[in-house]
Amino acid sequence: MEVHGEERLCGKWKFACGLYSYNLRDVFTWRLLKTIFMGQVLSLLICGTAVSCQYLVTAGVETPMLQSFFNYALLLLVYTTTLCTRKGERNILQVLKTKWWKYLLMGVADVEANYAVVKAYQFTTLTSIQLLDCFVIPVLMVLSWFLLKTRYRLVHFVAVAVCLLGVGAMVGADIVAERHQGSTSDVVLGDGLVLLSAVLYAVSNVGQEYTVKNLSRVEFLGMMGLFGTLISGIQLAALETRAVAAIKWDLCISVLFAVYALCMYALYSFMPVVVKMTSATAVNLSLLTADLFSLFCGLYFFHYTFSTLYIVSFLVITVGFVMFNAAPTYSALAESGSGSDEDDGGADLTAESSSDRRMSAGGDTPGAETLPAAL
Repeated sequence: MEVHGEERLCGKWKFACGLYSYNLRDVFTWRLLKTIFMGQVLSLLICGTAVSCQYLVTAGVETPMLQSFFNYALLLLVYTTTLCTRKGERNILQVLKTKWWKYLLMGVADVEANYAVVKAYQFTTLTSIQLLDCFVIPVLMVLSWFLLKTRYRLVHFVAVAVCLLGVGAMVGADIVAERHQGSTSDVVLGDGLVLLSAVLYAVSNVGQEYTVKNLSRVEFLGMMGLFGTLISGIQLAALETRAVAAIKWDLCISVLFAVYALCMYALYSFMPVVVKMTSATAVNLSLLTADLFSLFCGLYFFHYTFSTLYIVSFLVITVGFVMFNAAPTYSALAESGSGSDEDDGGADLTAESSSDRRMSAGGDTPGAETLPAAL
């Protein structure tokens, strides 16, 4: 009896940690490998925006709101136009009647998050930005816990800690290489802007996760295009009129603006697909490698000093990401299933999400039947 009791206790502990009955074949599924690949595609797109932005700064162009405006304008042309052609409750007028204020809040959060993190480079160092930008992950987990009713296991918190260790290795490599980019004119203000951007990104990402899983990817992107264009346009006119007028346009500057806008547009279009497959938290963990891709590009474009810690950092972050996705989370908030648009392959992804919830609920896993009650 004591042996059975110990086995039962051990089984409950493993289930709570997310470690129950997992082997390599369970972990390294095609879906996980696809998620890792898609997450790294997102990181490469962010790398593209970082490199093009660095070249623009080197050319004396500092217009973060103009760069964001081009992205939101592309979303407006493609996705908002698509919403206008829909009929019934999915039409843009019906969406605005019932949910305009929600998308306005998400639009403000997204626009100001982009602006704040770019503005922070004028006041604080790159090292501080890399470290403090990770604040988005714990904020996302807290917001997901309360707003999306997502329930994490011990293995998820361990995975996040492993990813942050990887970021620490990357920052350590910067310190060893004495790569102190950025400014120190007002470190407190700069660090505060980074933390503010992390909170705003978390708010926007949670809204995105709920919308793409319960409503529609096209609706989310269409509304972000509409409100993002309006908000960034107003802010552009108020803050960057002189900076825009001072730009000396040539082919190189135009190409850099185009690369930045297209990378951002692809990032915004592709990210909801990955979020629907996993979660906003998992996506942000995969995006931690974006700084590493930027560093690898910097080795060639900006002559950075190479460090083996960069490779270590990439491997550690990847291990943490695999750990996080190996054990599915459980959501007590039922999805409506209406988000399965024909235009974004939602039916297939919704089926995968439903499978995750069933795995989390446990079926024949010991102690699973008591999990919902504990939530």
